[in-house]
Amino acid sequence: MSVRDKSIWILIVFILSGLVIGGLLGDLASKVSGLSWLAYGQSFGLESPLSLDLSIIKITFGFMLNINIASIIGMAIGIFIYRKI
Repeated sequence: MSVRDKSIWILIVFILSGLVIGGLLGDLASKVSGLSWLAYGQSFGLESPLSLDLSIIKITFGFMLNINIASIIGMAIGIFIYRKI
């Protein structure tokens, strides 16, 4: 089965699950002295959410992305597993 026959949605699921599991492991590794480098990362996004009040409807928009080394490794493992399946 070639890569073109696979669904893009499965790839997105593998990438997102790799990011989430890697981020979780990075947070856990921050407490271990030898693995604290896995928690090194950066945060991108809006600190306070944007609100739009139109008196009929109120829309609040906020987005924050926290990326660390472990989440990048998790994403790479997700892509690797996707290619092997």
